[in-house]
Amino acid sequence: MRILIVTLLLIALQATYAHEVVNVGDGDSLTLQVGPKRLQLRLAGIDAPEMKQAFGPQARRSLHQLCFGKDVQYKAEAIDRFNRTVATVRCNGIDASRAQLERGMAWAFRQKDRDLKALEITARNNRVGLWSDPHPVPPWRFRYAGSQDATCHVGPRGGRYRWVNGRKMYGCP
Repeated sequence: MRILIVTLLLIALQATYAHEVVNVGDGDSLTLQVGPKRLQLRLAGIDAPEMKQAFGPQARRSLHQLCFGKDVQYKAEAIDRFNRTVATVRCNGIDASRAQLERGMAWAFRQKDRDLKALEITARNNRVGLWSDPHPVPPWRFRYAGSQDATCHVGPRGGRYRWVNGRKMYGCP
């Protein structure tokens, strides 16, 4: 009886965490196969270069090498505006956000924990990855570069915004 219970618990635990990465979109997003469905995840705490940006393809390759085809564990934190689950992701026991920062393939979000920011600073000081560029452009600035209207507006409550590709984007560089 004990063996049966232990076996069932092991199977249940295995099923909980056996989500295979089936696609890596860029340096901070990937897709998992969760049963018959696919789940798009965005790595929590980092922002990687866009694919058309310097170091974008390298950041994607780095995440692909770390996670593609592997089983992952994730802890959902939020849903972003693109309906992706923002999550802490571990690929074969390695925290993907931390690994991307250590490899110099992403920026740490300023409002996130200090450990992530410390990893970014270490990579920056060692000129690893994108930090080998003397003037790396953060992805949030790169995204604004394609803006049709570069004017920064102030809303009725004092919020600053721009129009980017027909959408109101808060915050101005």
